[in-house]
Amino acid sequence: MSDADPRVSPLHDRHVALGAKLAGFGGWSMPLEYAAGTVKEHTAVRTTVGLFDVSHLGKAMVSGPGAAAHVNATLSNDLGKIAPGQAQYTLCCDDATGGVVDDLIAYYHDDEHVLLVPNAANHAEVCRRLREAAPEGVRVVDHHTEYAVLALQGRRSDEVLTAVGLPVGHDYMTFVDAAWQDGGSDVGVVVCRTGYTGERGYELIVPADAAGALWDALLAAGEEHDILPCGLGARDTLRTEMGYPLHGQDITLDVTPVQARLGWAVGWKKDAFWGREVLLAEKERGPERLLRGLRAVGRGIPRPGMLVSLTPDVPLCEITSGTFSPTLRTGIGLALVPTMVDPDAEVGVDVRGRREVFQLVKPPFVDTSVREG
Repeated sequence: MSDADPRVSPLHDRHVALGAKLAGFGGWSMPLEYAAGTVKEHTAVRTTVGLFDVSHLGKAMVSGPGAAAHVNATLSNDLGKIAPGQAQYTLCCDDATGGVVDDLIAYYHDDEHVLLVPNAANHAEVCRRLREAAPEGVRVVDHHTEYAVLALQGRRSDEVLTAVGLPVGHDYMTFVDAAWQDGGSDVGVVVCRTGYTGERGYELIVPADAAGALWDALLAAGEEHDILPCGLGARDTLRTEMGYPLHGQDITLDVTPVQARLGWAVGWKKDAFWGREVLLAEKERGPERLLRGLRAVGRGIPRPGMLVSLTPDVPLCEITSGTFSPTLRTGIGLALVPTMVDPDAEVGVDVRGRREVFQLVKPPFVDTSVREG
């Protein structure tokens, strides 16, 4: 599916009715922002609550005898460290190069059922690789368009979920199978204590034909908390403030987990995962570059592709992610900086022909409540 003929979310008509500005993303037409604008949507999530449609995210079930073992032998993180009902951030790496094919969340139901949620653009490739490597009896079933995903994020998300009758309060990176009442009928909803914003929140996996009613109910229940529908623009500024990498920019097939500072999502003691040997070797010798944060000293706003230099005549790399931080009211960014550069150094960024000074910092850029409660 191309951006010229994009898929649309089950909530597309609602986004149009709300006046959303739509944009192509991973082969889907998704809301970039609504009438309030990205900064207000961002602020709603940081202070109260916001609701995102992220139905473009992939959904695939790995099932059958040995399903969990297959996931554990291929993806980077160690599924053996979590129990059924828990979720885990993990990486699909290329076996030959160690580069990141995709980053995704694995929802461990039991040894025979693991739900994977990859990024939209990489969903088919992740499924292909897992399917081709699957032992007899293990199936990788694509549910990309059968389910919607709603992300309710912010410090008032518990109150909103409670108001619509869904369970709250479970630990970070866990999930609960729940029944939601839609016009007298029970709808199965997976309530996941996950998100991409750095705030307390939930991601709800719901059948596509019930997504509209749940979206409406959440917005109605959140009115007293000043809830706002939020687009992918705010999702990007929120994740950048956290230093969360975006595949296709900060992590790619040319970037390894070691370089991206994602070694914590690698089960280094496992006997097998894609890319294991090359990544162990890189970890041992040390990477030549690392993903670092940059914070503006002045008023410059970094954007992807802008040149980063140590001095005007010593280029280093390019900005991979960059934006204006609504929380800090300054420019922030990420870049794969050579490790020979002091981690606290000041560097220059070419902002439309003007060299702006930035401080290298360790993300996150802001403090959040993601693991509270």
